Amino acid sequence: QVQLVESGGGSVQSGGSLRLSCKASDDIFSLYDGAWLQEVPGRQREVVAYISTDGTPHYVDRVKGRFTISRDNTENTVSLQMNSLRPEDTAVYICAARHLGATIFYGQGTQVTVSS
Repeated sequence: QVQLVESGGGSVQSGGSLRLSCKASDDIFSLYDGAWLQEVPGRQREVVAYISTDGTPHYVDRVKGRFTISRDNTENTVSLQMNSLRPEDTAVYICAARHLGATIFYGQGTQVTVSS
């Protein structure tokens, strides 16, 4: 059973930065896209960033220029550097391995809270 464990969440003020990391128990990020999903109560989970197996990053418009996703296949990790955080970025961030747009594995999530 593949496990994904997130770390790095916390509370920051608006304009601050956080770095999220996701460690996989197996070498899955060389096979699947690594992604970060945002979960907010009352809304559907949304992929805010993902990195393809070829290393190409993709972002939703509202995080472009502020978030950077990266991967390290030797360490089985996917990370998300979040800068210039805004209160609307407050959410549970969930790490996932995805294939053709479908989530194959996902973690428990880590809470990010941005105060104004």
